[in-house]
Order: sequence, then C-alpha cells, then structure tokens
Amino acid sequence: MRGYLSKSDIRMYAIFGLLLLPIASLCYHGNLSLGTISSLPLFFLLLIMLAASRIEVPFTKIRTKKPEHLTRDALALEDIYGIPVLNELNVEKRQAFDTIITLNLGGFIIPVLTLLYLLITQPDTSALEVMLIMIVAVSLLAEMISGIGIVVPDYIGLISIPFALILAPQNAAIFVFVSSVGGILVGSCTTLITFDREKKGSAYINLGGIGGFKAIYVSALAASIISYFI
Repeated sequence: MRGYLSKSDIRMYAIFGLLLLPIASLCYHGNLSLGTISSLPLFFLLLIMLAASRIEVPFTKIRTKKPEHLTRDALALEDIYGIPVLNELNVEKRQAFDTIITLNLGGFIIPVLTLLYLLITQPDTSALEVMLIMIVAVSLLAEMISGIGIVVPDYIGLISIPFALILAPQNAAIFVFVSSVGGILVGSCTTLITFDREKKGSAYINLGGIGGFKAIYVSALAASIISYFI
C-alpha cells in the first residue's frame, strides 16, 4: 500500500460500495453474467477487485527525473491523490528517482487474468479491434504526472459501449470488458514506455492503481450492468 485514504478515496469506495448493493441483488437472482462467468462468481470478482485495490505488487525498476517543481507542488498532489509525495521526495537526495513499477492486484492482475480467461473461453475478434481504438484513446488522453504516476480519465472505458451495441449486441458485456479493460491496461503500459523520463518522474508508478483503478473498475461495472439488458 503506497498512500493513505484521502477524501476522494473514501468517496470512491463509498460510491462503488453502494453500486455493489444492487449488483449483489441482481447477481443473487442470476440476472448478471460475463460470458461464462455466472452471477455469483461475477459479484465476488467485482468485490475482490475493490477489496484488493490497495495492494501493490512490485514488478520492476526504472530511473526517472525528479523535477524541481515537484517540491513546490507536493502538498497539493498529496491532498488530491492521498500519496505522501513529500516523504517520497525526501527518501533520496539525488536528482533522479529509482522508480518502482508496481502492478495493482485489484486493478491490474485480477483484470488481466479475467481478460485472458474470457479471450480463451469466448474469443471475439471485433472486441480486439475496438481494443486497439481504446489503446490509442488511452495513449492520447492518459498523462504521466510527476510524483503520482500514470493517470487515466475515469470514464474513458465507456467509449467502447456504442461499439459493443453496434458490433456485438448479443455479447456486449464481454465486448465492453475485453475492449475497455484491455485498452486501458495496454494503453497505460504504452504511456509508461513512451513518457519522457528525463522530464517527468515518480518514486512509484502503480499500473492499475493510483490514477488507473477507477477507470478499470468503472469499465468492469459497466460491462456487468450491460449484461442485465441483453
């Protein structure tokens, strides 16, 4: 766990927790599914993703710049994102971060495993094609913020819904999950590879965590709810 619970985090967990209540009822009556993932497993998948969103698994390290302006902006960033930016700055006195790349358990590892399972059990080439559109959209709209990491717009995953309803209305739930979650995760990795390490940096970059979890979870919720109307 990297940061502390900020007001925005508490609000996020409260909103997602409230959304899980009607989803729990729908799953109990067998009204939701995600391909071969039936109602109850789907509910537990969403619950575990939310519960595991504070767990980061270290993956690798890179060297990134420690911008001079970061000390000035540290307190504001801490207030917005709930991350101890100032403490992370003071760990090393050098002008560069030994940046630790982590994979969030609830926002990266579990979604990737679910995505692979869906692609193996119910492959859909049209969903993969729209995933490419999502990757481009995320790569264009995601931003590497010094001291924080890669930040993805929260509702970017909803872009795939019109494509799903047009191209695969009978499998729209799987379509949205695969294209949106896959696009966000791959797009985040693309942003990680391409951002200028000589200008921006952070002590940690949490893939699927800080800056990305909301987008992933909104996409998963949207895919689940869409299955009710199919």
